[in-house]
Amino acid sequence: MSVQILRNLSCITFSANSIITKPYFAISVKAMEATTSELSLQYPKPISAPPPPISKDIELRRAMEASSKSSLFNLTRDDVLYEDEHLMAVNKPKGVYCEAVLRSAPQVVLDSSSEFHLANRLDRDTSGVMIITKSHKVAAKLVKAFTEHRISKSYIALCIGSSPNWRKITVSSGHGRSKHGAWRVYAASDVGKVLPGGSFVRDMETRFEVVSVNGVENIKTESCQVENVVVVEGVQELSCDGDDDNVVVVVRAFPRSGRTHQIRLHCQYLGIPIRGDVKYHGRYEWSGRTFEGHELHAECLSLDHPVTDDPIVIRAPLPCWAAED
Repeated sequence: MSVQILRNLSCITFSANSIITKPYFAISVKAMEATTSELSLQYPKPISAPPPPISKDIELRRAMEASSKSSLFNLTRDDVLYEDEHLMAVNKPKGVYCEAVLRSAPQVVLDSSSEFHLANRLDRDTSGVMIITKSHKVAAKLVKAFTEHRISKSYIALCIGSSPNWRKITVSSGHGRSKHGAWRVYAASDVGKVLPGGSFVRDMETRFEVVSVNGVENIKTESCQVENVVVVEGVQELSCDGDDDNVVVVVRAFPRSGRTHQIRLHCQYLGIPIRGDVKYHGRYEWSGRTFEGHELHAECLSLDHPVTDDPIVIRAPLPCWAAED
């Protein structure tokens, strides 16, 4: 047997230009870790801060409470903002999942034999206008309209932070999940780059207007008509009026894209996180009160009817926190 092995080896020749490579299993674990580390350094780095450690427990508790509330939730006719044979718009309450609203839709519509679909979604703690379609065909048309940004949306948010020195501003940035799975703000120049897990940085843009600061309504002067435009490439560099970071700022937001947690992320970036939004560094304890959920409300949707093409404007009544502040 040993003679046979030697005979085989004697048939192997090497030239001066031959390259001897190690088989894959011979590569050390340390070398593989170094290669992985080098690749990870090529991923875009998020600009906004990650969720604070305390947010994990608070979000879990809120999710459990919302699940319990959602299991008992039923729409009423008072929740219906608009209805025709093709679709209906409802005022989703805070702390209820969209699926619970959809499930209870047959109880209040005029024609309960319809096929109900969600045309848009709102976060668990975001209240306001939500559209439910009555057929798959209409749902497909509306989803396409949302995707192509042919539907105008406006939100109102109550924030706690520094007093902004702008009255109108548009923020353009990247959007994606970090290696820890949290949604984060990325630089606009990172749009299209690969993130851990194989997803990509996508663009997001939001226009903001200040409604009031500490209860004082924004006065519409000529200077207020100037709109700042921020293309995010690094940390927030806008200056603020004063050093106080406990100012109550009510803003109206007009998202021009539809990314997950978009308004919440951009408010965090601007230094005015939404009150109660602990995930994005918002105050959940304020003036002796604890706020369960963020204070963000989808107040208006403007669209062309997916069947008749007639223009429709659907508004939801303001919640108490918005009316008071």
